[in-house]
Amino acid sequence: MMAGDVVGIWEVALSDGVYRIEFEHGTTTGKRVVWINGQEVLRRDWMFKLVGKETFTVGGMETKATVNIEAISGFTYEYTLEIDGKSLQKFIDNRSKVTKTWVLQVDGVDCRIVLEKDTMDVWFNGQKMETEGEFVDDGTETHFTVADHECCIKALSSGKKRAGIVHYLMVDGEAVPGWTD
Repeated sequence: MMAGDVVGIWEVALSDGVYRIEFEHGTTTGKRVVWINGQEVLRRDWMFKLVGKETFTVGGMETKATVNIEAISGFTYEYTLEIDGKSLQKFIDNRSKVTKTWVLQVDGVDCRIVLEKDTMDVWFNGQKMETEGEFVDDGTETHFTVADHECCIKALSSGKKRAGIVHYLMVDGEAVPGWTD
């Protein structure tokens, strides 16, 4: 990939992975190119209108993404990314409320486990997992297996109205300390 006309780079975390989106805008040629994780997904050459939008999909669930191109002054442009019709920041803020992500090592391999709180779907390194849920005395447990390791996500009441429900990941009965939202 030629980096000469790359004007925007964004990282977008979805349930099925983290995607690096790069946008190339040739203001003299009118070229627009979108790259996702180094793969070209959209190319338009000889666009005479230098401002506008480019819409494409990201990830296995084909999440809608749009790069907005706006003129600031003269030949200066601003590039913003929208995901699912929201600004990238609003999308990130919303994702932190509806998902829980753990980054850990399993058998020496870096892994990313994502829980979608609204559906209770579990993703492991980009693959939706087969899960089994059960109600227990203090909340719920969602069970799944990763490379012969028994995993469980426990959903428990925090006891605090503002905090709501907290989620813990257990691998082979041991709590996983490293997590992010």
